[in-house]
Amino acid sequence: MVKVNCLNAISKVGTGLLTDNYQITENVDEAQAILVRSAAMHDMQFSDNLLAIARAGAGVNNIPLDRCAEEGIVVFNTPGANANGVKELAVCAMLLASRDIIGGIDWVQSIKEEPEVAKMVEKGKGKFAGTELKGKKLGIIGLGAIGGPLANIAVDLGMEVYGCDPYLSVDAAWNISSKVKHVKTREEIFSTCDFISVHTPLVDNPDPNVNTKKMINKDTIAMMKDGVIIINMARDLLVDDEAMEEALNSGKVRKYVTDFPNPKTAGMAGVIAIPHLGASTEESEDNCAIMAVNQIMDFIENGNIKNSVNFPACDMGVCKTAARITILHRNIPNMLTQFTQIMAEKNINISEMSNKSRGNYSYAMLDVDSPATEDLCNAIAAIDGVLKVRIVK
Repeated sequence: MVKVNCLNAISKVGTGLLTDNYQITENVDEAQAILVRSAAMHDMQFSDNLLAIARAGAGVNNIPLDRCAEEGIVVFNTPGANANGVKELAVCAMLLASRDIIGGIDWVQSIKEEPEVAKMVEKGKGKFAGTELKGKKLGIIGLGAIGGPLANIAVDLGMEVYGCDPYLSVDAAWNISSKVKHVKTREEIFSTCDFISVHTPLVDNPDPNVNTKKMINKDTIAMMKDGVIIINMARDLLVDDEAMEEALNSGKVRKYVTDFPNPKTAGMAGVIAIPHLGASTEESEDNCAIMAVNQIMDFIENGNIKNSVNFPACDMGVCKTAARITILHRNIPNMLTQFTQIMAEKNINISEMSNKSRGNYSYAMLDVDSPATEDLCNAIAAIDGVLKVRIVK
């Protein structure tokens, strides 16, 4: 029986997929798998039982990825499962920023008891007038699961759309409207657009062409058009809050919409701070839970890794041979030679094998023609550089 712990409430649409071979447990120390949303895990100690953590969402800042890798714990996320919810909120953000809808609603609430409220509305509504989206230039940085669909809907709204994504996949590109103008650098977005929406992961890298941490900063804001509207539905630290405050006060930036309020931005004039509602829809929560549970089950039952953030993707389908052994190991020379040497010494034939690497870590899957034994696993586990060995079948 595989024990699964839920650190947060996980949609029953997802957990309902667990078969009779799985059991939800309240005891995290006995769990082979953990399902999590926002619970902080950096201070947690993990038991030797734990094989995998699945985050029902895209961001994994709440999980100690490097430590998990060192302990042979595969961490999954669910990219794209909440994309539609975030995309729709980004459209909402553009409308909230271009028209003073919030100010108007607040004003109506302040005069709702007045007997002449209807006349007051007609007389005073002008101070909340804004601008339309049609004909405006929207720049999208990151054309993945959220940015790509956002570009398409913006085209349908009559906007002139510019997109920048040096890592855009062929499959993603096929799904983006031909009316979207692809540019090579963020600087082209910064200098051209009336609206800028960021949809990238947080990357802290000394290479300015790779780095996204505080990519909206004093220098890049200076490149932008006066009165630009900036939307951040991706990550808090993509924007330099100090630079943003200065730009809002000077009028360089008209509005900043963020889905990540913090002590600085929550009370900042000119900021529309949304309480992290991007993925807070029933559909997004269901989709994330379904993907997370399916990934956990495929890993537990078949050893396949899909959408891991600390180990490489590796998929050999369902094992058709006598046994399957999986090995999480460091990405260093001579590992495969040592694995195969042990197999040869024990007179075990490898019928199929896959070994994938990602950064400092690798993952090997071996389908063999003889039953796998604990003795065999112990011999492999004794190799320097091996993190975890598991008999899947």
